[in-house]
Amino acid sequence: MRSAHSVDQVRAAEAEVMARLPEGTLMRRAASGLAVTCARLLTRRRGRVYGSRVVVLAGSGDNGGDALYAGAELARRGARVTAVLLAPGRAHGGGLAALRAAYGRVVVEQEVGLADFSCADLVLDGIVGIGGRGGLRPEAEPYARAARTGVVVAVDVPSGVDADTGEVAGAALRADVTVCFGTYKPGLLIDPGASYAGAVQLVGIGLELPPAGVVALQHADVAALLPVPGAESDKYRRGVVGVAAGSARYPGAALLAVAGALRGGAGAVRYVGTAAEEVVRRFPETLVTEGGPAGAGRVQAWVVGPGGGEGAGRALSEALAADVPVLVDADGLTELARLGPGAIAGRTAPTLLTPHTGEAARLLAGAGSGSGSGGDGGTRSEQTRPPAAEELAAARLATARRLAAAYRATVLLKGSTTVVADPSGPVRVNPTGTAWLATAGSGDVLAGLAGSLLAAGLSAPDAAAVAACLHGLAARHTAGVPGAPVTASEVAAALPAVWNDVRAAAAPEPRSGRPGGTGA
Repeated sequence: MRSAHSVDQVRAAEAEVMARLPEGTLMRRAASGLAVTCARLLTRRRGRVYGSRVVVLAGSGDNGGDALYAGAELARRGARVTAVLLAPGRAHGGGLAALRAAYGRVVVEQEVGLADFSCADLVLDGIVGIGGRGGLRPEAEPYARAARTGVVVAVDVPSGVDADTGEVAGAALRADVTVCFGTYKPGLLIDPGASYAGAVQLVGIGLELPPAGVVALQHADVAALLPVPGAESDKYRRGVVGVAAGSARYPGAALLAVAGALRGGAGAVRYVGTAAEEVVRRFPETLVTEGGPAGAGRVQAWVVGPGGGEGAGRALSEALAADVPVLVDADGLTELARLGPGAIAGRTAPTLLTPHTGEAARLLAGAGSGSGSGGDGGTRSEQTRPPAAEELAAARLATARRLAAAYRATVLLKGSTTVVADPSGPVRVNPTGTAWLATAGSGDVLAGLAGSLLAAGLSAPDAAAVAACLHGLAARHTAGVPGAPVTASEVAAALPAVWNDVRAAAAPEPRSGRPGGTGA
C-alpha cells in the first residue's frame, strides 16, 4: 500500500527527527537518495554519469538545497552540472557551497539557464517544495513552456503542483520522474497533479509518521480483499446482489450492470426491472423479476440507478428501505440529489454513491439547501445552483471528501483518478485507470462489480476501492499497448483475467523441491 501524508504531517515528523540528529542530516539523506536515482537514470540513458549534462533548477529554501546537494554528488561523479538560481539572494547556502566545491557551474541569467535546460540530459526541478501554493512564479514559468530533450526529475513534488491535493492552479513543470522523501504526498497520487509527476519513487529518510490520510492500494492489498469461496460455500453463502437498472430508453445499462455483477464475487445476481427478458436471454444464470426491489426476495446488497430512467425514484426508495448495503449510481444519483442527504440519513446499512463530476455537482447542490426531506420521497423546495463540474474535477480530493461528509456515505468519485472517500478512515485513490475507460456503459459495469463485492461481504470503502482497481486493470488489459478503443462489454469480459492476475501477483513464490516434501 502506498501511504500519502499531508505537508503538516511531514513537517511535524521532520521536526521530531531533526531534534535528535545533527544539523543537515535529513537533507543529506534526501539528497543522497535523489542523486542515486539520477545516476541510475543517466546510466540508463547514456551508459554512464561521467560527462552527462545536468541542470539544477534551484529555488529558495530546502527544496532547492536538496537539489543542489544532489547536483554536487553528481558533479563529483564527473557530470557537468549547472545550477540555475531562480532566487539568487535566497539560494540554500550549504547546497550552493557544496556544488561549487565539486566544481559545479552556477548561473543567474535566465537566458543562459533556459538554453542549458533545453539541451540537458537531466534536469533537477528544485524550484518549489511541498510548501508551495499556486502555480509557478513569473521567473520560473518559461521552464514549464520550454522545449527539452532530457529527463526532468522533480524533487519531492513537481513545482506548481499542490502537494496536499494535486491541484494545479497555474503553470507547473511536468516531470518524468518524481523522487519523494519520507512518504508519498497526496498530490502525487491524484490528478491533475499525478499527471505531472511521472513515475514516482520513494526515498526513505527515517521519518516516523502517523496514519496516512490518503492511500493507494497495490495488488497485494487488493488480493487480500478479494472474496474467495471456501469448500462449504454455496451461492447464497457467497452473497446475492440485487440489480435495479435499465429502462425502455436504456436497456443496455441493465445488461452491463449485470455483466459486472456476475464477475464480482457474489454467488448470484437477482435482477429487477423492465429489461428482465433481455437480461435472462443474455445471462441465463441471472434470477429475474419485473417488479421492484421490495418484492424481489432476499439480497445482501442492491445496485440502483444505471439507466433507470423514470423508474429510478421508486427503485431507490424501495432499496433504501431494505437493511442491506445500497450502491446508488446514475439516475439513482439524480433522484438522490433531488431528495437530498435526508433520504439516507436514517440508514444503518452502508450506502455507496458512485458519481462522476457532473453528478457530484448535482449532489452537492442538493445538499446545499438544507437537510432534505428524508427518505419519504418528498421534493426539496429550493435547489442550490450546482458548482461547475470542471471545478470539482480540478479538486478531486476535496470534492470526494465534501460529498462523503454531506451525505454521510462512502463516495466513489469517478474520473481520471478515481477517489474513494468515507466519513471516517483514509481516502483511497486508484492508480489503475486509463483514459480508454471514457466510453459508454463503463460506469454501469463498475456499479455492478462494486455491488457484487458489497454482497460478498466487503465494506463499502473496500468494495469501492477493489472494484475501481479491477475495473481499471480490465480496461488496460483490453486496450493493450500502446492502447486501443474498448467497449464496456469487453471490460466486463476481461474481469476474470485481471482477477487472476491480481491474485497471482500477490501469491508467495513456490518453494523449491517436491510438493509436501522437504526438498533435496
